[in-house]
Amino acid sequence: MELAGVQKTLSPVLKAKALDNRLPAPILGDTYAERVMRRLDPGYDRGRFGAGQLGLSAVVRAKALDDWAREFLADHREAVVLNLGCGLDARVFRIDPPATVNWFDLDFPAVVDLRRRHLPPREHCTLIGSDVTDLTWLERIPRGRPMLMIAEGLVPYLTEDDLRRLLVTLVDAFPTGQMLFDTVSVAAWRGSRWDPIGRRYNARFRCGFDDPAALADRHPRLRYVGEAPMNDSPLLMERAPTATRRVYRLLNLFPGFRRSSRVLRFRF
Repeated sequence: MELAGVQKTLSPVLKAKALDNRLPAPILGDTYAERVMRRLDPGYDRGRFGAGQLGLSAVVRAKALDDWAREFLADHREAVVLNLGCGLDARVFRIDPPATVNWFDLDFPAVVDLRRRHLPPREHCTLIGSDVTDLTWLERIPRGRPMLMIAEGLVPYLTEDDLRRLLVTLVDAFPTGQMLFDTVSVAAWRGSRWDPIGRRYNARFRCGFDDPAALADRHPRLRYVGEAPMNDSPLLMERAPTATRRVYRLLNLFPGFRRSSRVLRFRF
């Protein structure tokens, strides 16, 4: 099956994680990402910009989500995990949840087909091929248990109405849980029409928030917990190559860039 539109954005994110694994002290250290990227594009790290590390902010995002997920699962060993818009990310292998956790990786059918071809199966991890906005996929998920939703690089591609419906439906469906995802600012959303990656893959952002904490207002049980740094992450500045650190330091002088992406945690 051929990937189309936003589905193709999994490639630059996977490449960033693969290149991170080649750093002397990787941020994420994902060996699966490097292996899968090499299969998909054997020459991905060649050429003038092939080995550039400007995508490390996406790696920092993944690390923050992983750390929060581990924290949640340490306290909820019988949780249900919904890893939405999973792409070719190997999060279930990095986190290595106990067998008491039911993990669900969800993405478009074409992406799930790629996962089956390039990533090994995992016990207690179920693949679901579906558009995340078609909430009939929830019929396959066990209820009555704590729920952890992880959505990496997904929310900006949803409409605000679709996001509201997703959040409300999940909070109503489970007794307790957390939601971990990233958002972009209003300026980043509106400017995505000129973003070269978005134009290349015909994928534009469809929502943005300057005060993402206000998303908790979508449901009376939902509470904003906090956020993790992304573009100005100390970890990025510590581990990135010198040239990459210089670029991020320069760009972070502009508040519009520094706050253009946020990694958020909510609970209910």
